[in-house]
Amino acid sequence: MDKLVIHGGRPLHGHVAASGAKNAALPILIATLLAPGEHRIDNVPELVDVSFSLSLLGRIGCPSLVHPGGVSRVRLDTTRIAFSEAPYDVVRKMRASVVALGPLLARCGHARVSLPGGCAIGVRPIDQHLKGLEALGCEFELSGGYVNGRVDHLRGAEIHLDMPTVTGTENILMAATLADGVSVIHNAAREPEIVDLARFLRAMGARIRGEGTSTIEVDGVPALRPARRPYRIMSDRIEAGTYLVAGAITGGAVTVEHAPVDSMEALFASLRRAGCEVSTDGDRVHLRRDGPLRPVDIETAPHPGFPTDMQAQWMALMSLAEGESTIRETIFENRFMHAAELMRMGARIELDGGTARVRGVQALQGATVMATDLRASASLVLAGLAAQGHTEMLRLYHLDRGYERLVEKLQGLGARVRRVPDDVRVTALPAAEDAAPGDPGRAAI
Repeated sequence: MDKLVIHGGRPLHGHVAASGAKNAALPILIATLLAPGEHRIDNVPELVDVSFSLSLLGRIGCPSLVHPGGVSRVRLDTTRIAFSEAPYDVVRKMRASVVALGPLLARCGHARVSLPGGCAIGVRPIDQHLKGLEALGCEFELSGGYVNGRVDHLRGAEIHLDMPTVTGTENILMAATLADGVSVIHNAAREPEIVDLARFLRAMGARIRGEGTSTIEVDGVPALRPARRPYRIMSDRIEAGTYLVAGAITGGAVTVEHAPVDSMEALFASLRRAGCEVSTDGDRVHLRRDGPLRPVDIETAPHPGFPTDMQAQWMALMSLAEGESTIRETIFENRFMHAAELMRMGARIELDGGTARVRGVQALQGATVMATDLRASASLVLAGLAAQGHTEMLRLYHLDRGYERLVEKLQGLGARVRRVPDDVRVTALPAAEDAAPGDPGRAAI
């Protein structure tokens, strides 16, 4: 097991490129099950969750070929499906595996998928998935912790979701592409990753309208085929946002390249209110903060609102604002678990149900902290970058699920951070800590 060691207190400067979006890559990889043949997908991030997805597809009978030098380019052969099952040992590691349910039912007529169960940030049931798929003609039986589904004939339907669930919308959307007739998904999730999935499905021959709105219409087709050209996955708006907050919390100047700027306006507006200069130039976002941080209240909401996946990072930022801010989490229960770890670093946070009140402090102090989930990990890294002294963060497997080459990218911005084995004791920086950017000693610990 490894840990992350961060020596904070240095403003970050420079350019960093956003990788492919995890939350777009996972459903797109699974969507290849809908069309037999060879698929080529570019800009696939090198993440543990992507490896899990490719492993799941391999177990189903669809081998993959990863381009040498990284996961960025993937070839998948979905000609044959040997097993229409997503077993527990995969789904428990990566909840997004549940989106295999719709494509397997559409392709094979039957599927067996493990129930995802709970996780560190809430229960997140799949009742809306089943409701929508049942409207399309599927029948389900729950047995032994698995969803066993069967369908003789997928038919178009009007589907009214009780809430705009992202993975639920994706599951229903994928199945509906091969249904007989027109399907309409009302109260659909509007996230950019769903738009990306719809574009990929359209490249395979699907007929879809309305993605990015709350009403998606799907005119089912008899069959799909692999896209004629390699499909490029969108960039990760949450990763891009995390690096912008890294620049803000350290009082630096950071440019994020290949950013999906059209999907990040809620974050940009909040950063500006907090005292940061934010500007865009094509797919580049420039952030600078010279003055003090101002407190800004936020409330998480489905897109285009403030993303729940940026809430933990925002809490770290507000812990250094001059005044009190309020953070309301409306998407997931139990998503304030990072607050206790931030308080270990000196943050002043009071929790009351789904509301956190953050009173800014003059400085955070380095400490040993433990990550509870992916975005909590990011918040602790940000706090460590701004803190006095050094921070050691344990449970790095959470970060490996969602941030590609994190240490390398932070070092490129001038951060003093390193990944080391858990049993390595780090007490001080060498004299090379003040080397100019680009020097090998700049990131040494």
